[in-house]
Amino acid sequence: MGGRGRSRTQRKHFRDNRENVWKRSKSDPDASLSSDKTQTTHWAPFATQNPSFDSYYKEQLIVDPQEWENFITILRTPLPASFRINASSQFADDIRSQLENDFVHSLRAEVAEGGETEAIRPLLWYPGNFAWHSNFSRMQLRKNQTLERFHEFLKLENEIGNMTRQEAVSMVPPLFLDVHSDHFVLDMCAAPGSKTFQLLEIIHQSTKAGSLPAGMVIANDLDVKRCNLLIHQTKRMCTANLIVTNHEAQHFPGCRLKGNQKRKELDHNIHQLLFDRVLCDVPCSGDGTLRKAPDMWRKWNSGMGQALHSLQILIAMRGLSLLKIGGRMVYSTCSMNPIENEAVIAEVLRRCGESVKLVDVSSELPQLIRRPGLKKWKVYDKSSWLVSYSDVPKFRRSVIFPSMFPSGKENQDPDNGNCNVHMEDDITSVENGKAEDGVEALENPVTSESADEVSAFPLEHCMRILPHDQNTGAFFIAVLEKVSPLPAVAEKPSKHIDEQNIEPPNQSLENAQAPQINSSDCTIEEVFKAVPEENMIDNVSNSEDLEVSPLTRERQNSEETEVPHIAQDTEKKVPGKRKLQIQGQWRGVDPVVFFKDDTVINSIRDFYGIDERFPFNGHLITRNSDTSHVKRIYYVSKFVKDILELNFSAGQQLKITSVGMKMFERQTAREGTDAPCAFRISSEGLPLILPYITKQIIQASPVDFKHLLQDKDVKFTDFADAEFGKKAENLLPGCCVIVMGKGNTVATESLNVDESTIAIGCWKGRARLAVMVTAMDCQELLGRLLIRLDTEKGSSGHVDKSSNGVGGEPSKEGEQ
Repeated sequence: MGGRGRSRTQRKHFRDNRENVWKRSKSDPDASLSSDKTQTTHWAPFATQNPSFDSYYKEQLIVDPQEWENFITILRTPLPASFRINASSQFADDIRSQLENDFVHSLRAEVAEGGETEAIRPLLWYPGNFAWHSNFSRMQLRKNQTLERFHEFLKLENEIGNMTRQEAVSMVPPLFLDVHSDHFVLDMCAAPGSKTFQLLEIIHQSTKAGSLPAGMVIANDLDVKRCNLLIHQTKRMCTANLIVTNHEAQHFPGCRLKGNQKRKELDHNIHQLLFDRVLCDVPCSGDGTLRKAPDMWRKWNSGMGQALHSLQILIAMRGLSLLKIGGRMVYSTCSMNPIENEAVIAEVLRRCGESVKLVDVSSELPQLIRRPGLKKWKVYDKSSWLVSYSDVPKFRRSVIFPSMFPSGKENQDPDNGNCNVHMEDDITSVENGKAEDGVEALENPVTSESADEVSAFPLEHCMRILPHDQNTGAFFIAVLEKVSPLPAVAEKPSKHIDEQNIEPPNQSLENAQAPQINSSDCTIEEVFKAVPEENMIDNVSNSEDLEVSPLTRERQNSEETEVPHIAQDTEKKVPGKRKLQIQGQWRGVDPVVFFKDDTVINSIRDFYGIDERFPFNGHLITRNSDTSHVKRIYYVSKFVKDILELNFSAGQQLKITSVGMKMFERQTAREGTDAPCAFRISSEGLPLILPYITKQIIQASPVDFKHLLQDKDVKFTDFADAEFGKKAENLLPGCCVIVMGKGNTVATESLNVDESTIAIGCWKGRARLAVMVTAMDCQELLGRLLIRLDTEKGSSGHVDKSSNGVGGEPSKEGEQ
């Protein structure tokens, strides 16, 4: 379970910001005349018009002219709320049933808006009815008193991890990745984490109790603060199959080992990072999110997409270089701009030749309405529409590249291209919310006399999701498959050419100042914030546990193979200019250390009677190099273990900010009792290890289990079943596990645990049992228990309408 809430101040701040998302402050002009000198603030709706936006997209023909009014009308309305059930959750079917049989009916009387006929409905294109669309904006959910029970239900399930509140179109890219439970997946620009969570759901969905899927996810983001948000989001999943990293996506490390000696050191066949699936949801201008970020209307200009075009290409190329042959990569943005979408895909296909193909997925998710990608478009710059690179003035070729045009051809002065992003040179980039071109410039543009270019690539296989088709935001998606190794540079062969992967040139970090913000969940201010990677500590720890290899990044760079340069990749390598990233411990990041203290491990195994079948060796890690003062022990899957070992051997190239699932936590004895084992089992790790526990575990009747959840602290003599109270009293002091069941027999062997088993951790004191799970988890479990008891009594299964939808008092925590 493992629910986690924000502080009260944070929740209020987030709530106030969301409530005012469609409003902006406007000072009262009479406030200055007030005698008390106080100023009154009123709220006025954001302007939802921008003539430059209208002119630009009308010219690009992203919709037919007769559809324009419908398209722009929908784009100016607030975005309805949508959410997704965690399909791998223990209670996924219960929650879906509650939506179908309770809330669909109880909310039917609410006034429908925007042509909708139902208050809430499942998204038909999402498998299993696990994703839902509501006919209410986020503000309506918070303000409308008749929606309070539904709102409390959404907040509670979201905080616990049974549900994720996510924009509908943001759910689409992971579905086209076709992820399997044994896949190795990279999410390149992952924050804030809703898509990462979705990928983890897919990997875990068919997992049986007490086991882990074979696959895993590496979730990466450049921004340290957004990495923290990513960690908070994914921790709700309680997974041992995730690594969170903090790197520039275009420079994501390959961790390639060199030489036969290094290869023999590992007990697995992973010698570099190669992924089965890559999600490349790149930073973008984000004008597809206008419905949830209306402040973008006044800030939008045509230069936003052009400023990010080259970075998007670099990230996509890096993703393909890390992809296995036969692997699939999804490129996506929440932008409608073809310069960020079709132009990027065309350039990637141009660079990769026949090694990468654009996949036609038109037959997949047939109920999802999508438009084909554009085959032709124009570039707007300095009050002019440009249809070919030959129309670009020479002095503008530092910001307008051949790859922005459909043909990608450089018709003249081929040495003027530049693939690097120089934000300071782009005078159409955002400054104080306005472009130099301005609104007036776009009202009377000049169009070149060149013939319109048409791309030779099958860009119609790309997908455009538009707001007026299914009442959503806008999104662009392209599915790419790697069919052979990327072409290598003939003049610079490598001694170690990998048959599955050719890595792109290592760019200088000083030349990568463009931002790394997740496209579908960012504000426009964040798009243009660049956060460089943290420096690394030069000295490497000599700790045996860290198992650090002397391999340096300098040696790695000298042996990696490059993809071919094109006109835009003309950056000259200056000897000594690159700032070496010394391997070892990253500054400001806790080390990842394999936990090998046999005394502690054996104490835990003996105290809980953990079956020998449960693998401990090599699966336990800590984030503290001083293992004598470890407070938390984390568990990792076999695949994650292999990647960590590879990372150590490769010189710790990965900057890991989070890894593993908390399994054991040091617990101070209560009531002055001495516990034989200093570590308790965490709520996050309990479901995994539960089938292997043979000691300190008893079953409680539903009545006594309910008693524990309600009172949190119960004396042995107060249980309804006196026999259960005696057995609880006979447990050793310290952590114990209480399983809800119909029997009350102390388990002498591994319990017959399945996916429906409900269990909690408790602390056995001198005279009582105390529940050791959060109040929010107690509330959720209690609600599910009440529903189950009602069902067993033959009731309809509907809960008390005065509750929050899952029983108990309405939650005050985890407000979204």
